[in-house]
Amino acid sequence: MTFFLQACSQRVENADEVDLSSYQELSLDERQSPAHALDAMQTSEGLSVQLFAAEPMVVNPTNMTVDARGRVWICESPAYALGQDQIDSVGGRIVILSDTSGDGQADKKQVFYEGKDIHLALGIAVLGNKVYVTRSPNLLVFTDPDQDDIPDAIDTLFTGMGGPGDHSAHAVVFGPDGRYYFNYGNAGKEVRYADGRPVVDLAGNQVVSNGKPYHGGMVFRFAEGGQQFETLAHNFRNNYEVAIDAFGNLWQSDNDDDGNRSVRMNYILEYGNYGYLDEYTGLHWAHSRIGMHDSIHMRHWHQNDPGVVPNLLITGAGSPAGITIYEGTLLPEIFHGQPIHADAGPNVVRAYPVKTDGAGFSATVHDILHSKWDQWFRPVDVAVAPDGSLFVADWYDPIVGGGAAGDHTKGRVFRIAPSGSNYQVPLAIDGVEGDINLLLSPNESARYEAYQRLLEGGTEVLPILEERLAHEEDARSKARILWLAARISADASKYIKLATSDPDDRIRIIGIRIARQLNTGIIPDLEALVTDPSPAVRRELAIALRYELGPTIDQIWAQLALQHTGDRWYLEALGIGADLNWDARLKSWLSYLDSDAYSQNEREIIWRSRAQITGELLRTIIGNSTIPSHEHVKFFRAFQFQDATQRQQALLQILNLWHPQKEAINVMTLQLLDPTKVPLTPSFVRILDAALNRLKGTWQFVDLVENYQVKNRRKELLEMGAESFENKAAFSALRILATTNGWNGLALIEEAVEKNDSMAEAIVHGLKGITDRSVLQFLSDIMCDTVLQYRVRKRALDVLSSSWSGEDVILTSVQRSDFPADLKEPAAAVLFSVYRTSIHLEAAEYLDRPVNTNDDPISPIRVLVATQGNANKGSAHFTKYCQSCHIVKGQGVQFGPELSQIGSKMDKEGLYRSILYPNEGVSYGYETYYVMLDDGSTILGLLESETTDKIHLKLMGDIKRVVEKKQVVEFVQLSTSLMPDLSVAMSEEEIIDLVSFLTLAK
Repeated sequence: MTFFLQACSQRVENADEVDLSSYQELSLDERQSPAHALDAMQTSEGLSVQLFAAEPMVVNPTNMTVDARGRVWICESPAYALGQDQIDSVGGRIVILSDTSGDGQADKKQVFYEGKDIHLALGIAVLGNKVYVTRSPNLLVFTDPDQDDIPDAIDTLFTGMGGPGDHSAHAVVFGPDGRYYFNYGNAGKEVRYADGRPVVDLAGNQVVSNGKPYHGGMVFRFAEGGQQFETLAHNFRNNYEVAIDAFGNLWQSDNDDDGNRSVRMNYILEYGNYGYLDEYTGLHWAHSRIGMHDSIHMRHWHQNDPGVVPNLLITGAGSPAGITIYEGTLLPEIFHGQPIHADAGPNVVRAYPVKTDGAGFSATVHDILHSKWDQWFRPVDVAVAPDGSLFVADWYDPIVGGGAAGDHTKGRVFRIAPSGSNYQVPLAIDGVEGDINLLLSPNESARYEAYQRLLEGGTEVLPILEERLAHEEDARSKARILWLAARISADASKYIKLATSDPDDRIRIIGIRIARQLNTGIIPDLEALVTDPSPAVRRELAIALRYELGPTIDQIWAQLALQHTGDRWYLEALGIGADLNWDARLKSWLSYLDSDAYSQNEREIIWRSRAQITGELLRTIIGNSTIPSHEHVKFFRAFQFQDATQRQQALLQILNLWHPQKEAINVMTLQLLDPTKVPLTPSFVRILDAALNRLKGTWQFVDLVENYQVKNRRKELLEMGAESFENKAAFSALRILATTNGWNGLALIEEAVEKNDSMAEAIVHGLKGITDRSVLQFLSDIMCDTVLQYRVRKRALDVLSSSWSGEDVILTSVQRSDFPADLKEPAAAVLFSVYRTSIHLEAAEYLDRPVNTNDDPISPIRVLVATQGNANKGSAHFTKYCQSCHIVKGQGVQFGPELSQIGSKMDKEGLYRSILYPNEGVSYGYETYYVMLDDGSTILGLLESETTDKIHLKLMGDIKRVVEKKQVVEFVQLSTSLMPDLSVAMSEEEIIDLVSFLTLAK
């Protein structure tokens, strides 16, 4: 324990002070010990990081908060990714960590609660004598009235929110308006009250992710006791916590579908749609559609669809987790008022400094804490203490996400503050003045306690609040006081007028939000803001019109719409304000226009609209030959969000229009028409056939064949599927062919594969991503059919490995008696590197798992990838084990592939798979050839060349051998590699060091 305490007292201040060379000399066990937890840390300039707590004091932290006394509350999940029996016996824990000496390290631990009902709890908020714990399907409230850190009651506030997991419900946060906020991801599904009744929000909608109207993940707001429930935004994938600032602005991250480098940060326009699924169809973002963007991160979030709020920032690949708003002053000024976020994937805690950009915001990235070398550092949450220091909860594991874990014994908590800043809770001042100071604390729990005491003080505290407000210069402090004063006062309009006349547009926006929440009405308090010089204020006013009715409101909206200048944030706010009343809103706006020669800004209003007349307006725009042709696609896409009857009528009229771009317009029209309601006249069939002939080889061809069920084009679909390995249309063609009822398409595919020719492998590859049971069985049969070429069977294995359903099929297939021996190692490479540890365990019963020199199983590849080795030692291992066949930077033997640039060509996972499973994939030109001569001798080597009478081979050691063909009895290419299995010759640590060396070969 003494050693641990010494480690805790250390600080790391910035990247220049990190001695990476010394760190790399440590053994793996040493690097992963708390004593060296800071050695690989890099901090932003002016900040230092200190280890506050580590195992065994904290294990597998999933969420964190800091209370008003400066104590750190942790949700622990020690049984994460373990079996149900272990979950039942271990469950989850809520622990309280305290620093009683003020030295910046925890020296006291209390268990507040433990049980299987909080296994994998992903949210905690300590608000007065209540502790809100989010563990799907439940939002639990622990009440501790005497605050002895033992809960006296446990109640369920909400339930029904999916199952435990990171795509479900997350932490509650307390807003400056006195309301509570939380969110869930797309596995949350719905919200119910504790008695099972479905929650119906203030908009009158049942809160359920079924597209009626909500999709996917959502953001919520509610009042005390769960009343006045609102759905504030929807259609996220895996939004992980929401944060709210003093002005009432909401911020969160959203995780992409893994592998698409499209993790995003969002600013929340209330009632906005954020575009993960297609709003119209509910289809996945990857599904082909008119107007889909070339850029993955734009396509991923439907960013060019009308009705989708723009993203604040794309941060690339990651595993985004907890978020907070820093409203203290202890950290450097760049972080003041900014979102601070933990992203466990790239091992980093970041700030996203935002600035106003028209009606929205733009943001940049600023790293606060980063572990470049210890990739077990997995920050999952951040919280601000009463003194303004930043705490970070570290899952500390080689794996994050996917329901898997590589470690169940470790966890860390760090404190970030300027160098020399000791940890201490500011002394509280009694009375109203003291509570006002606490209301402005950087710590949520402290703010909550002050808010409640001031609220209980009622109108007696208003004069003191007003006096403070009159002299307050800090906008965030002014904001919090305004929110509370309006809540206390019987005359909220007084504070609304005060706010809306403020020179700071952020305060004027608060006036609008107060009026909306307290239902004071838009007129007359807010009408003057229709010409406000700030687009952000007008944006907020547009949103405030959403539930307001009447001709005057329609005119206000129209006047706001007339000020649209191409700002997408502003356009979407207009849409939110009109979505429930488009007919009246659009009619009012159109009355201000002089003609139907719409300007670009006017066309954007029409593009976003959903009125009964919108279809006719879109038809007019498309029919105008002066409109740039590149705009046609966006207006055709807009048709898909209109009333079906109006859309069909307008599209049929477009089909009969003359236009210089007639052929292209016909194609898009055919894509959008409802095939079941189109009269199949000879003229229509001719138009359809002409379009199909024009579109051969494209996804639009596939789309039309599917929509109109053109069965006689099946062979063309098959030909498309065999043409290209990476053509998205080829995948779609084979999916339709294989899964369309009544087409007998899978039989066509089977017949083509059985020919065992050059097309077979491409066709099998084209089945990737199809999880239809018959297709999965077909792929399993291909793997086991040794009549087929090895590369075709191997390709079937690769295709199956691309989905969880396919992984299950591989696991079942390896148990078949006819599973071929030459696929066992590639199958092992797949099954021992998947996310699910349950598959690792079962696969070990049927396949050989790589073992090290001590016959101990080597860790899964995901664990190895996250572990940093010593590149210097790896260089020595390369010399010892690899240099006889490979060259790096001019050193070695040119037998196998040169590895001087291998770090640029393969990631760490690829390098590990190549070393542990050398037969999984053999590079072109390095295939093994077996030669038997007429004297009974055999040769194994690489084929350099072959003439009519000779075979030129290269043997290990770069030895050349020429064989006369007349001496050859047998000459075959093997599926195995000449590369030896290094896993039996090297220790796990040596392999890790070797890969660390090879990653630097660039």
